[in-house]
Amino acid sequence: MAFIFNICNKNMANDKNIRGHAAIFAANALWGLNISISRTVLSDLSALTLTTFRMVGAAIVFWLLSLFLPKEHVKHQDMLKLFFAALLGVVLNQGLFTFGLSYTTAADASIVATATPILTMIIAAIYLKEPVTNMKVMGIFIGAMGALILIMSCQPSVRHPGNMLGDVLCLIAQISFAFYLTIFKDLIAKYSPITISKWLFIYASICFIPFSYADIATIDFTTFSLSLWLRIGYIVIGSTFLAYICLMSSQRILRPTIVSMYNYIQPIMVAILTILMGIDGFGWQKIIAIVLVFLGIFCVTLSKSRNDFEQTGREL
Repeated sequence: MAFIFNICNKNMANDKNIRGHAAIFAANALWGLNISISRTVLSDLSALTLTTFRMVGAAIVFWLLSLFLPKEHVKHQDMLKLFFAALLGVVLNQGLFTFGLSYTTAADASIVATATPILTMIIAAIYLKEPVTNMKVMGIFIGAMGALILIMSCQPSVRHPGNMLGDVLCLIAQISFAFYLTIFKDLIAKYSPITISKWLFIYASICFIPFSYADIATIDFTTFSLSLWLRIGYIVIGSTFLAYICLMSSQRILRPTIVSMYNYIQPIMVAILTILMGIDGFGWQKIIAIVLVFLGIFCVTLSKSRNDFEQTGREL
């Protein structure tokens, strides 16, 4: 009977992990498309305006959805934690990334994003005491190589030179995201993704509106084309609302380093978009790069966690 119970528990854990991997894959696929789409919107709107649209729009959608769901009471001490989570996970991460993208290229922003798993591994080792194993280091290295090969295999017309300021802003955005993934893992597990997200984005909106109000007040919305509205709609609904639901769902299940490894999916989405637009082709370099990315994710997933080592110690 105990044997059957253990098998059932393992099967349930495996199903849960699969859902976690699927959720974070979807989030990064949405963010990967967002890199190229946001870059085109920034030719019509300032980075400050676009970021405010994104934060306020997502806050409205999350709050409207929460009205149809069971109410969750958030403890007062957790409200303060949510504010700092909003600063790291939304304001600095998405805000600085959008500003950085306005100065640099989608390719450079993707290259900078490959640093996130390395940063997350280091922060998790210090803050959560997660072990830095050979398998984990190898997985991050393999995944990073795949992402870099994919980016560098783009046609020269796709690889325009970036800007140092933009690259630095994108790097700071990735550092803040790595801290967010690690520090607030326990907080994310306490409440539903909708509850967490609605507070994150209302706090983020409060931070942005005072700085962008004057800029937005001068906008003539009647000049917006349908194409521009659709792209803004994707940024708000696709790469923010849906992506953060997927992110929160995966954070409740997977370790921070595994979540961050899926950043390597973003260059794949950028490459697919350039191929579909006829800007670039699909060669053997891209096939090798994609295989390396998924091999790297697989290695990090197999690496032992702190709980694994503690369990082994108890068994011994």
